[in-house]
Amino acid sequence: MKKALVTGGGGFIGRAVVKELLARKIDCVVVGRNRYTELEELGAICRCGDIRDREFLVASSRGVDTLFHVASLTGIWGEWPEYFSVNVQGTENVLFACAENSIPRLIYTSTPSVVFNRTDIQDGDETLPYPDNFLCHYAKTKALAEKMVLHADFHSFATCALRPHLVWGPGDPHLVPRLMERGRKGQLKIVGDGKNLVDISYIDNVAHAHLLAADNLEGPKTASGKAYFISQGEPVNLWQWINGLFQYTGIPQVKNRVPFFIAYAAGTIQEMIHKRLKPKIEPKMTRFLAEQLAKSHYFSIDRAKKDLEYVPVVSSEEGMKRLLNWVNNL
Repeated sequence: MKKALVTGGGGFIGRAVVKELLARKIDCVVVGRNRYTELEELGAICRCGDIRDREFLVASSRGVDTLFHVASLTGIWGEWPEYFSVNVQGTENVLFACAENSIPRLIYTSTPSVVFNRTDIQDGDETLPYPDNFLCHYAKTKALAEKMVLHADFHSFATCALRPHLVWGPGDPHLVPRLMERGRKGQLKIVGDGKNLVDISYIDNVAHAHLLAADNLEGPKTASGKAYFISQGEPVNLWQWINGLFQYTGIPQVKNRVPFFIAYAAGTIQEMIHKRLKPKIEPKMTRFLAEQLAKSHYFSIDRAKKDLEYVPVVSSEEGMKRLLNWVNNL
């Protein structure tokens, strides 16, 4: 691997991947909607544009031998056309650019949500099927895109997909800040019995897995055409983990509870109201969120260990220390 391109290189995961590449002295092109001065100062080349612009992607990826497709429209609320154009059509453009420029390797950043079937998943593996129905556009469009990427794997073009779960760590703009904001406002309640176990993924481990995948596709190619769950390898009790974070940041513990069926019903009603009256504002509760907060969803990383030789390089305990140091210095 001599020159890599990272779509969404200015985002949380993308930025970590870029820094890992640069630390290895690999030339790196960042595709994003903005210029990222911090990454440019480290040696990256920033190309400003939209992955929905096919010509832009083709031009930006010339001379690249590895492409990390990290960019996507995330979240659990929004309009279908927007999610489809970014996550599906954007991925089609990435595949076209790879073909046009004879790029031999593509690593796609997916999500475990592509197999979430509204039931508890305990130690699930990559044989889990895609569900027939999805509760949010994000999960559905990511599943469509992942299928395209894996089906595109063929001889001289090697692809794989990584499914990191609940990514957190210093610089996190999504998970931890949202939890802390809702915690301070007293807007969190334990959904269900509070015993559900979930996977978490420290950001450095996620970036590490991306480079291991690239190395594999350049070498033995045992990852070719496959998807991989990525995590700490040790599921946590969701609510104990949240309350542990709150304990160290001075936020009141989450103690109030709401039955799952009530949270789910509230999500159903709020979705109906928001679709009609406030389509651009995310409801405080949705059916997908109720499911995620109440159900267990953790996965085996045995395939990643076997094919990619993946093991977490940062423990959950060390990761929490780094996270708290970052939070306390904000």
